[in-house]
Amino acid sequence: YSAADFRRDALPLMADITARGHIPLLVGGTMLYFKVLLEGIAELPPADAAIRQQILSDAEQLGWQAMHQRLAAVDPSTAAALHPNHSQRIQRALEVYYSSGETLSSHQARQQLEALPYRVAQLALWPAERSELHARIAQRFDQMLQQGLVDELRGLRQNFDLHPDMPSMRSVGYRQSWDFIERRISEQQLREQGVAATRQLAKRQLTWLRKWPHLHRLSANFDQDQAESDWLEISLQKISKLLQELSG
Repeated sequence: YSAADFRRDALPLMADITARGHIPLLVGGTMLYFKVLLEGIAELPPADAAIRQQILSDAEQLGWQAMHQRLAAVDPSTAAALHPNHSQRIQRALEVYYSSGETLSSHQARQQLEALPYRVAQLALWPAERSELHARIAQRFDQMLQQGLVDELRGLRQNFDLHPDMPSMRSVGYRQSWDFIERRISEQQLREQGVAATRQLAKRQLTWLRKWPHLHRLSANFDQDQAESDWLEISLQKISKLLQELSG
């Protein structure tokens, strides 16, 4: 389910909500998808399963550093914008080139992007204390384990033809659970690696958010002496003021 799929599905739903006199709320942490929703995306060639599998096979043998260098040889501008660890985006850029004979940057430069036809209030919950963020990450991952993360993946593996190189299976939680099911790591290592991977993801998200234009931060922390309801009321007042400014 690509960012382009998300934009295609979200726009008519947002139009329907607006037509009924309400404000669409888009809540989540997948910032690439939200960026595509805001700015639009170039039309690209459809995915090619055979080419993708060949790229993944080459990456397994050579490593993603080598695949990044391969991309740089044919599409230097796209490669320069990607970290060598961004395997999924490197894979897609190579797939576009091999399937169409044109680079990803050429496709994007040729097409006009369609901006979102709304005034948007962009809000982010911002952790004031890194230590509290880390504590919440550990608590959340423990809850995922307690609620059956490993059994969930076992069920998916039984019912669907999955492999560990799929983007969904490389996500935080599933990736570590897959290694645990395959007995490559212990239960303790599953937890430790899952928490560490979530911390790394949160760090990347904060780095991205620091550069995000027109972003309004809401504190994700409240004092022990402050009731959660008071914190919520203060946050809602800030949001209401922002919406009034946008509609004024």
